Amino acid sequence: MSIFGALDTSVSGMQAQSSAFTNISDNIANSQTTGYKGVDTNFINYLVQSTPTSNGADSVVAHPDYTNTVQGTVTQSTDPLALAISGQGYFAVSEPTSNTSTSSTSQAFQAQQYFTRAGDFSLNKEGYLVNGSGAYLNAWPITNGTVNTSTLAPIQISEGATPPIATGNVTIAAALPTTPATPTSTTPVSTQVDVYDALGNMQQLSLNWTQGTAANSWNLNVTSPNATANPIASATMVFGPTGADTAAASGTLSTLKTSTANASATPNTDGNEATLTIPADFGSGAQPITLNFGTYGGTAGLTQYAGTSLNLQGATQDGSPPGNFSNLSIDTQGNITVNYSNGFSKSVAQIPIATFDAPDALQNQSGQLYTASQGSGAATVNAVGSNGSSLVTGSIESSNVDIATQFTNLITAQQAYTANSKVITTAQQLLQTVVNMVQ
Repeated sequence: MSIFGALDTSVSGMQAQSSAFTNISDNIANSQTTGYKGVDTNFINYLVQSTPTSNGADSVVAHPDYTNTVQGTVTQSTDPLALAISGQGYFAVSEPTSNTSTSSTSQAFQAQQYFTRAGDFSLNKEGYLVNGSGAYLNAWPITNGTVNTSTLAPIQISEGATPPIATGNVTIAAALPTTPATPTSTTPVSTQVDVYDALGNMQQLSLNWTQGTAANSWNLNVTSPNATANPIASATMVFGPTGADTAAASGTLSTLKTSTANASATPNTDGNEATLTIPADFGSGAQPITLNFGTYGGTAGLTQYAGTSLNLQGATQDGSPPGNFSNLSIDTQGNITVNYSNGFSKSVAQIPIATFDAPDALQNQSGQLYTASQGSGAATVNAVGSNGSSLVTGSIESSNVDIATQFTNLITAQQAYTANSKVITTAQQLLQTVVNMVQ
């Protein structure tokens, strides 16, 4: 190796260490950046000539070594919408266009798909979930309870009020007494259920049972103080093993028949749901309500067992009054749910996780963002849990940079840079000696 070759090799060494300094400085500067992935340095030797009798001058180059697959520490956040991925994978996000819409409620986005591990999301004034670097979270929309996995886009949350929902279904679980405390041929055994009409007003349904003349039979009248007609509907019911279902166990509902033409009941078949649909009207129009008493021959709904009074075990209904936006919540399956002041909740989107065959080959972008490259392969987008990853809610993933390691690398790089500069100084002295010999 000539003196000039040694100079070239040392210069390449200083350049390589300069690249290492750049990576180390980036890591230290971003040691507190949410979702940041550190960059290590690989040094590669390039030989010009090497034989058993001669070794020519060579050089060294520095290549970045990405650590995208190394998990950062997951820490709790004060932001309830913050998310962290435990395991491999990325959030799919979008970047807004430079020319924003003139509307205050809409936003245009770039066609390029981005990915990130920075899950410090919060709700902005337009109703989008945006992380600290300004990237908009993408999710699958949910319509009528169905997740549309063919559409992945930023989700805009409406903070408007939710309209009232008229009650359409009531589920009753109760045990009628075989020996009431008072005769019930004229004095009914009653229970009340609160329901909502089409305007969101609370109405009260009264379910009144009187014993029939046949064994284990009851007459049901459904009334309401504000109904346009009372009773709203009537029906008869018999508890097994008598009635239509002679195979029904004692105490279970075997027969349900309507006594009024404007109501309807399901067929009396063992195992079928025992439902009675009544034509309620509270002054705001017809409102059919289905009363569900469990199943024929089942013990989970309406039964008749020993006792002297009605034992109400549960009554639920699916209506609600109008309500205002309360808050947004995200569960560990990635379901985004809007909660309202009336207790109503609605799932509006589901957050998936994107994975890559070679995540360390992703192309780095500003703001802890990545784009797919030829080396990484295309993204595979799946629901949370399908690829072994999970979501940690109310938490963020910290940088995976270890400061102690970076300081050690910094000292090593400094010493290597100084050693290369010393070689150049020595080579310069040798060249000066040669020049002096010629003079």
